[in-house]
Amino acid sequence: MKLKKLEMTLQRLAGFSCPRAALEQYQTPASLAARLLFHAHMKGDIEAKKICDLGSGTGMLAIGAALLGAERVQGVDIDGKAIRVAKENAALLDVDVEFVVADVRDAALPAQLGCSDTVIMNPPFGAQKAHADRPFIDLALTLAPVTYSIFNAGSVQFIETYTSKRAGIDERIGGIFPIKRTFSFHTQDVQEIGVEILRLKRKHQSIHAP
Repeated sequence: MKLKKLEMTLQRLAGFSCPRAALEQYQTPASLAARLLFHAHMKGDIEAKKICDLGSGTGMLAIGAALLGAERVQGVDIDGKAIRVAKENAALLDVDVEFVVADVRDAALPAQLGCSDTVIMNPPFGAQKAHADRPFIDLALTLAPVTYSIFNAGSVQFIETYTSKRAGIDERIGGIFPIKRTFSFHTQDVQEIGVEILRLKRKHQSIHAP
């Protein structure tokens, strides 16, 4: 599947029915999701691989990975309502994704999920709760040797410092995340946020969160 076709297909997916500000629930734009997924696919990190999407929301990244030929795809989110929409989206596009309602901070989750080849994720940026992305990073580096994640632009130094003993950034792709007016504190119809897609490569076979 070509990049444009992937983007157009992902645009068909439904978003959050009742988005929650505390969880920073914004649907990943189809254009940004397609860019992340297609790049990962070209690197050999999607097709015939075991993929886990952390904070999967309504399934944008997880479903895209399934469309690109992943062997197994898991989607993990704390919000049961979002998972229900994700399952409906997967059925719409006739793909097989295992969606799990769980908190990424749950110490039992790594054993429940098992190992993956690649983690894909769009974690909270921490606008509502400082350091909200850290549990996602920790779990990602526990589950898989390679992670593709969307971060707020300017986060590279923090990510490098936070993961210095566990992983390294070996690729960096800039992008734009348009956020539509969703919550009462939004003052613009659309606000474009600069973001970066980072590819994190684990340094060691076995990783434990700090």
